[in-house]
Amino acid sequence: MAEIETRIHQIYEQVIRRNPGELEFHQAVKEVIETLAPVLRKHPHYAEHKIIERICEPERQIIFRVPWQDDNNQVQINRGFRVGFNSALGPYKGGLRFHPSVLLGTIKFLGFEQTFKNAITGMPIGGGKGGSDFDPKGKSDSEIMRFCQSFMTELYRHIGEMTDVPAGDIGVGAREIGYLFGQYKRITNRYESGVITGKSPHWGGALVRKEATGYGAVFFAQEMLKAKGESLEGKDCVVSGSGNVAIYAIEKLQQLGARVVACSDSAGFIHHPQGINLDLLKDIKENRRARLSEYAKENKEASYHTEGSIWSIGCKLALPCATQNELNGDAAIQLIANGCQVVSEGANMPCTPEAIKAFSDAGVALAPGKAANAGGVATSALEMQQNASRDAWSFEYTEERLQQIMRNIHDTCYHTAEEYGMKGNYVAGANMMGFQRVAEAMLAFGVI
Repeated sequence: MAEIETRIHQIYEQVIRRNPGELEFHQAVKEVIETLAPVLRKHPHYAEHKIIERICEPERQIIFRVPWQDDNNQVQINRGFRVGFNSALGPYKGGLRFHPSVLLGTIKFLGFEQTFKNAITGMPIGGGKGGSDFDPKGKSDSEIMRFCQSFMTELYRHIGEMTDVPAGDIGVGAREIGYLFGQYKRITNRYESGVITGKSPHWGGALVRKEATGYGAVFFAQEMLKAKGESLEGKDCVVSGSGNVAIYAIEKLQQLGARVVACSDSAGFIHHPQGINLDLLKDIKENRRARLSEYAKENKEASYHTEGSIWSIGCKLALPCATQNELNGDAAIQLIANGCQVVSEGANMPCTPEAIKAFSDAGVALAPGKAANAGGVATSALEMQQNASRDAWSFEYTEERLQQIMRNIHDTCYHTAEEYGMKGNYVAGANMMGFQRVAEAMLAFGVI
């Protein structure tokens, strides 16, 4: 093993020793640093100053108790997290996830990914992430409000427009953001709308923010197809998930002429060969907050499946938009066998290492989440711009900015990979460019 590869392996082993049991964090670190050998050969001073070692260690990790009362006046206890991973390029920026699976390792993996994602956008924002093991499903609005107020009662002292700017993620939408900001405003006696993003457009939020992550993943896929001399027109697509990211990925795919034939939730998936009825899907998921099985009950052309995998359905374009590690090696092999050409990750790290290898070996173009789903955080940065200038932009102008940002991200990843002799490898291109941007800022600041 060459000297640089040995050094990278030693760094990874150190990460495992210092963060035992945090498997998702280990996976995220390995996926990035194992692509960095070409960068270290070209820029040996990064190794001399131990930039990789420093990037792999969060700048701060905050864990706190969140007590609240349910509607039966029973006291409940949850755990809250906020990890500020890297602020070399700007204030920490990243969402809050409310889901029972949330552990410190989950937040660290997300914060690590966010650091590179934010760097790739070219916006002046660092990387962070937060959340809680609180599950909003099945809770009343009053319970969610009380939880959010308790959560922010501790979090408020650690965030600020120039320090750390949270946003939404799984389990945290406009409702939760409203309750969180209301408590922040109440405690601080200040209307700092730029302290949190994902707000309603009625009180400081950006138009397109709700749609941005899903739209962005599609815009990136569109650029990947252009690089192959193709377009989205007429292509069958499969989109996992049926939350915010998936719904608006489906919307943009349909607007650009593609046909989405399947989507899913945690209980199963629907297959609708004629194409998903978006109005019905939105009504079920956004208005009724019901299970996806209701779709097949109301549209007899669609079938609902609780067994098997959504990735067994034939498609040219796959967008995993649900959660981490949802698409494994076997699923990737099925997609390849059924003619899939492009995979654009709408979720964070949805493809396992085995899936990534299978796609690479088969020549399937894979856009990693840190590039393909960067539209959400990019539009959050645009929301911060509007808040700072006390301005509000139109939907059309904001979407145009988003599309240009995604085009720039695609071109940056493509040309960086090409520069290092890895043309078409978007995973490597994203990792190398994100790392270089953060590394240069860290070097400029000295050892801090």
